[in-house]
Amino acid sequence: MKAFRLDELEAERAANEGAYLQFLRERNMSVGLYALDAGAMDPQTPHAQDEVYMVVSGRASITVGMETTEVARGSVVYVPAGVAHRFHHISEDLRVLVVFSPPES
Repeated sequence: MKAFRLDELEAERAANEGAYLQFLRERNMSVGLYALDAGAMDPQTPHAQDEVYMVVSGRASITVGMETTEVARGSVVYVPAGVAHRFHHISEDLRVLVVFSPPES
């Protein structure tokens, strides 16, 4: 078993001064914590993997392909591989768990 605490992951991510911290990598998936502060721009480009975003805190909008929805704590969004997507209108610091399958390269 591997177990993680969000507060410890956030501290590690902040200490590394990056927006993304991959904290689990297995044969069929990887998981990370993605952070965007209020007002930030999301620089993502399409990924080669399917993704699931689980918002743990914050508030924003996300556009996936041609569809846009608002997200907040508890929101879960699936993004198919190769589809353009990005968070925007980030009104509260956003912290998101990201599951990639297969693992992110």
